[in-house]
Amino acid sequence: MSAKPFSFPIKVLPTDIDFMGHVNNARYLNWVQDTVLAHWRKLAPADEVASKAWVALKHEITYRKPAFLDDEVIAETVLEKIKGARSFYNTVIRRGEDVLAEVQSMWCCLDADSHRPARISREVAEKCFGIPRKASAAAE
Repeated sequence: MSAKPFSFPIKVLPTDIDFMGHVNNARYLNWVQDTVLAHWRKLAPADEVASKAWVALKHEITYRKPAFLDDEVIAETVLEKIKGARSFYNTVIRRGEDVLAEVQSMWCCLDADSHRPARISREVAEKCFGIPRKASAAAE
C-alpha cells in the first residue's frame, strides 16, 4: 500500500536542452529532486520542514521518450515507504499520456543542524503522507 500521488508541473527551459535538441538526461534528476522536495514542503508540518533536510542516496532511471522545449511535462511521485531515515519514492515523468521517464529513488532524511540521519515520526508518515502504520513501522 502506498500514499497518494503528488503531481508537480515542469516547465522545460532553453537551458534544459542539449546538443541533440531535447532535454538533457541529467535534467531529469533535477526534476525528480524538485518534485520530491516540493512534496515534502507541501505535506509536512512547518516545524518538520524547518528541522529536516534531504539528500539523494540512489536513483534508477528508465528513459522512455525525449522531452523538448515548450513541452508540458508533469512529474508524479509517490512516497512508497519509509524505513528508518530512508524514504523510497517512485516518480513518473509524463508529457500528456506519454511516459518520458520512470525513476525509483531513495532519499535520506537529515537533521538540518547536525546533518545526521533523522527518522520521520510514525505520526508524520501516517498523517501527512498517508503511509500506513505497517509500511512506516520502521520510521520510529
